[in-house]
Amino acid sequence: MIEFFFAQYATYSTSGIILELVAVFFGLASVWFAKKDNILVFPTGLVSTFIYAYLLWKWELLGDSMINGYYFIMSIYGWYHWTRKKGDVVAFPISTVTKKESKIAVVIFVLTLVFVFLVYQYFDKFKDWYNYVDTFLTAIFFVGMWLMAKRKIENWIFWIVGDFISIPLYFCKGYTFTSLQYLIFTILAVFGYIEWKKILNNQEEQSAEVAVLE
Repeated sequence: MIEFFFAQYATYSTSGIILELVAVFFGLASVWFAKKDNILVFPTGLVSTFIYAYLLWKWELLGDSMINGYYFIMSIYGWYHWTRKKGDVVAFPISTVTKKESKIAVVIFVLTLVFVFLVYQYFDKFKDWYNYVDTFLTAIFFVGMWLMAKRKIENWIFWIVGDFISIPLYFCKGYTFTSLQYLIFTILAVFGYIEWKKILNNQEEQSAEVAVLE
């Protein structure tokens, strides 16, 4: 059983394995903090995405590498966005997407899909079935990260779908630790949605109470 899951690591360098494990640890920590609506989601995410951007580029998984490079940039933006306040009140609490944001999400998805497809075509990387899946996943995760940075509850839906697809994808690519990470990501994303939904409902109840008092 152990050989089945981890045999591919026999040819990997020790430093590469350690880097992947460190990236997995900080990636899991980031999703855990996201579930808790904790600002630490971003510094832990920066460490994980920086390492993965490097490793995935080295492994010639261009779409995956670009996802993590994008995550890195959006984590910086999200860190700033989440800390903005109006007086002592958080300026941008958890909320649902507006019609305008839904349209922007669709545009991000389509443009990402086209861009990654052209990159894979240019580098002649459409050699395996998972390269096509990788293109689709990149678009899903680009939208998910944008929505998380905007603190929109719908981000969890994109993470759930993308993480679930990533489990067999990474296993087939031969990256068992990362595949197991995405299994845990999927579970955390489901609980993240539930937790954010409770927070959102509490916010709406408090707003209703304030409106009544006024």
